[in-house]
Amino acid sequence: MGTGFETKRIFITGGAGFLGGAVQAALRARGVTDIVSPTSAEVDFLDPTAAHAAIEASQPDILIHLAARVGGIGANMNAPASLYLENLVLGTNVIEAARHASVDKTLVVGTICSYPKHTPVPFQESSLWTGYPEETNAPYGIAKLAQLVHLQANRAQYGQNGVYVMPTNLYGPGDKFHPDISHVIPALIRKCVIARDSGAEQIEVWGTGSASREFLYVDDAATGIVLAAEHYDDGEPVNLGAMKETLIKELVELIADETGFHGQIVWDDTKPDGQPRRSVDASRARERFGFEAKVDLRVGLRQTIKWFEANREAAEARRN
Repeated sequence: MGTGFETKRIFITGGAGFLGGAVQAALRARGVTDIVSPTSAEVDFLDPTAAHAAIEASQPDILIHLAARVGGIGANMNAPASLYLENLVLGTNVIEAARHASVDKTLVVGTICSYPKHTPVPFQESSLWTGYPEETNAPYGIAKLAQLVHLQANRAQYGQNGVYVMPTNLYGPGDKFHPDISHVIPALIRKCVIARDSGAEQIEVWGTGSASREFLYVDDAATGIVLAAEHYDDGEPVNLGAMKETLIKELVELIADETGFHGQIVWDDTKPDGQPRRSVDASRARERFGFEAKVDLRVGLRQTIKWFEANREAAEARRN
């Protein structure tokens, strides 16, 4: 029996962004045609009045909140207050606007930056409240985690159907390559391509290379979000991940190989590694709504590098 999902009107914040574009494509592939996705220029979701008016006027069946201010370690260190406040206000305004508009389901995309610094690997959702996040991630991670609390509190008091999913580190075509805000994969791709093209003998990379991360191809993440939007109605948070831990040292070597950079890799151990280890247990997503990541890291990196080289000027200019 079908769910009637393809007939739903779905409202997306941040729909023009990196993940938003992939989510819209995944929705269309699922048969959804009624998608409302205003840009930040059209609706300022930092303004509660604007957020309420836009969502009330659209009367969506499902709201997917993707809009966020994000960045890598450098951005997190340079603008922690902005990252905290903007993400907190965005989530607060959207969740409340959805409640007042009686939206059937509100799905908020969180972050695994919310996990404590020293979380047993693989991260399980039950570990979210066992400690403080890694310091450079904490303002962003706690602002997003507050949205989980908000959804659960509203579910308890008002019966609002709010769900919360946490993708691990995303990458893929369409990622942000501007050096002020890029995460580790786009930053490394850009660095290796520049070094290769200029004939540089070495590149310098932050940290020691001993930290680990788990990387989820953006199309896989979008598939997980759409599956949750259709099938998941529980208040408990859910990890979305590939269930494969990769050392940063291994990642750098892989990207160097795929970009054709054959010089020396120099590690600047005066710079932070960030969270020591990061990999998630995504079994709840598999059990509750059938999500499993499909794209192998090397294959995904190859596609991302290919996209960057074909769209380099626009990719490096993008700051939102």
